[in-house]
Amino acid sequence: MFPRPFIYAPPIGPLKIIYYDDDILVIDKPSGLLSVAGNKPELADCLEARAKKQYPNSLIVHRLDKDTSGVIVLGLNKKAHANLGLQFEKRQITKTYIAKVWGEMDKDNGQVDEPIITDWPNRPKQMIDYERGRSAITNWQVLERQGGFTRVLLSPITGRSHQLRLHLNHLGHPILGDNLYAHDDALNAAPRLQLHATSLKFIHPSSKERCFFEVTCSF
Repeated sequence: MFPRPFIYAPPIGPLKIIYYDDDILVIDKPSGLLSVAGNKPELADCLEARAKKQYPNSLIVHRLDKDTSGVIVLGLNKKAHANLGLQFEKRQITKTYIAKVWGEMDKDNGQVDEPIITDWPNRPKQMIDYERGRSAITNWQVLERQGGFTRVLLSPITGRSHQLRLHLNHLGHPILGDNLYAHDDALNAAPRLQLHATSLKFIHPSSKERCFFEVTCSF
């Protein structure tokens, strides 16, 4: 399979703010927008840059792939940023995603435990490597089988780059619209990557209250 071209045409319009206070900013990220700027001038437009225009102290805590949509949280001061980062590091934050994949999955649920490492000659692609890869675990549950496709709920235990995309492809069910891992039929079956970060649960950095934010999936 030949490398597919990287095209960056970020969506126009203001960010969808779900919630903010003195410590955190929660955004519904659109598909097609980078979380952070790339290494070229034409890749400067990103969620972090747009957030800083409205909230100058915004600091990225975690990332979603360019073509993944859904809920993402930023810190609005260094203390909150560090606290949220530690929660991610200690796997105290719960994330769920919805994906639409190629084929109808036989089982109703399962777990993928396949270590991941960067595929350096083919960056930004990742690959499964049992000798050098870092632990990567994804739980999945079928939501609906849709005549040749399956809608699944994904609960990653770890947060490796491209983990969900790579794990589902490993199962033989690539995510529709995935320009890195899907075969051509699955790529062309959707106008965008069918992966959405639907919910995020964490402890508020200051109040210590449990926070839960959810964004409805459009596919």
